[in-house]
Amino acid sequence: MANTELHMGHASGQNTEERLSRDVSFSILSNHRRRYVLHHLKRVGEPTTIRELAEQVAAWENDCEIEELTYKQRKRVYTSLHQTHLPKLDTYDIIDYEQGRGVATLTDRATDLDIYLEVVERDDVPWSQYYLGLASVSLAVLAASGLGLPFFVQIPGLTYAAGIAVALLLSASVHAYQTRQARLGATELPAGVEPSTPTSERNGILSRLLGTR
Repeated sequence: MANTELHMGHASGQNTEERLSRDVSFSILSNHRRRYVLHHLKRVGEPTTIRELAEQVAAWENDCEIEELTYKQRKRVYTSLHQTHLPKLDTYDIIDYEQGRGVATLTDRATDLDIYLEVVERDDVPWSQYYLGLASVSLAVLAASGLGLPFFVQIPGLTYAAGIAVALLLSASVHAYQTRQARLGATELPAGVEPSTPTSERNGILSRLLGTR
């Protein structure tokens, strides 16, 4: 599989001087291990060994500290990165992977992946639908005022304008903040990874809970 991906990447005549296409970008970012690798490389900002990458990715995957990883957990991620994910990133010149030394370095081309993916939780509304709804409500209120409907006609037009402007400003501010947080490397942990509780702390909590019974 890895060899097929690499062959397709070279056969397509991918020019490292051109920007990555949208399809390629989404293909790269579709795998969480590649996202985790890029996130970590952006955070450290220096060449990193595959061993360090594998340990960090495995820790995020298993929701634990690096010291708590088992040999199988480390080995599984190490093999996957070495055989598939790092070579693919290297093929598109997103990283420079020196297999002989086992070192990966982020390239300037990685900035092509600084795209904003709108991640919507199960009960949340996409921003596009939110802005559509906000615009619809604003137009409805203005229409009611223009038609002279009771209550609406009593509010000055400047008040409507100020209210709509404030709503847009607050919405855009929250949207911009969430967008920055979604960018790879912008936060300590990649998107979807919750802070882990060390085993010693978990054991202490469990002991206290058992002691109260």
